[in-house]
Amino acid sequence: MADRIILHSDLNCFYASVEVNENPKLRDQAIAVCGSTEERHGIVLTASYPAKRRGVKTGMANWQALRACPGLICVPPHYDLYVKYSRLVRNIYLRYTDKMEPYGMDECWLDVSGSRQLHGDGTAIAEEIRKAVRDELGLTVSIGVSFNKIFAKLGSDMKKPDAVTTLPRDDWKGRIWPLPVSELLYVGPATTRKLMSRNILTIGDLAKTPPELLHDWFGKNGIVLWRFANGEDNSRVMQNDYEAPIKSVGHGITCSCDLRDNESVWRVMLELSQDIGHRLRVYGLAAMGVRLAVRSNDLSGSQYQTQLSYPSQSPMEIAQAARTLFLTRYSWNMPVRSLTVTGINLVPSDQPTQLDMFGDEQRRMRRQKLEDCVDEIRNRFGKRAIFSAALMGELNMPDDGRHEVTMPGMMYS
Repeated sequence: MADRIILHSDLNCFYASVEVNENPKLRDQAIAVCGSTEERHGIVLTASYPAKRRGVKTGMANWQALRACPGLICVPPHYDLYVKYSRLVRNIYLRYTDKMEPYGMDECWLDVSGSRQLHGDGTAIAEEIRKAVRDELGLTVSIGVSFNKIFAKLGSDMKKPDAVTTLPRDDWKGRIWPLPVSELLYVGPATTRKLMSRNILTIGDLAKTPPELLHDWFGKNGIVLWRFANGEDNSRVMQNDYEAPIKSVGHGITCSCDLRDNESVWRVMLELSQDIGHRLRVYGLAAMGVRLAVRSNDLSGSQYQTQLSYPSQSPMEIAQAARTLFLTRYSWNMPVRSLTVTGINLVPSDQPTQLDMFGDEQRRMRRQKLEDCVDEIRNRFGKRAIFSAALMGELNMPDDGRHEVTMPGMMYS
């Protein structure tokens, strides 16, 4: 049986490349797409290659980047453009396969095994895609080609920008095993430190470590990493229209200034909950619980959660549960920097529920009808067409579209 042909496509310096596309005067300049210092997001989101060569790195504070690269051009992010270009690139991928699994906005796995008769082997397909993205959209992409998802992703990181790297089954150990263990997907900084403390420095070292030891150190994740290092990843590339089961629905924000009183916190919670209630309705789900994450301005964080009496899609009920958690659990030792509200323990919204003989079910149903109506109005005319009076005025919440950006999550198996 022939090996699968898996591609991992990674758009180079994505945000910066889009900005250059939209403003050609920036071409060949040292630029960085930076969050707003005033709105508490003053870090480098991505940098162009000229800036990277002068020491600018993703995650740097703006002032650090300017110190490393005097004359650096700082550009604010335009998330609507990034979403647009991401969709255009994926339309190119779909010419070759419908097995396309996004990993964030700028990365995708593609299973092109069924396309070899039409377009040739994996390297030929990758070259076609690379040229199409460059010629049609003005962006560059690095593509890894291999027989599984893990090695395809490793390949896309090996040569940048605008390149194709192939790691076939008969040649992967000599090229992959010498790599630092931190290059392997899901080996983050904490895991790297633990492995290095046991003298496991390379992917090859990890592959040769007895799996039972890795299980003792890291649980089942240790076995997963061992299989990855030994080329035994058999996870599928999911269909383009695949939707993973929804386990929670949340919304969080880093506020544009510290929140210093309960009223300011309540208004942010209520605004966040509007989005949660809407998405629960779209998904046909209801929350049986609420989780609240609070981060203080010293960057320390805490999480609290509670159960609801009824499955709920109500923004008000979700926000009130979050407020109760905050008032009873947060000590106000420090001002609040960011909040995340999440509906958890989800159930189908049409699932029958046991009524509470001491509750006012009629009042609750009236509120539900009202909120259904409000959600419909917001759907048709925009989220500011109708809203609670408590949400009038400045909420200290940035509204630049960053919530539309999909960050990398977990690879589907």
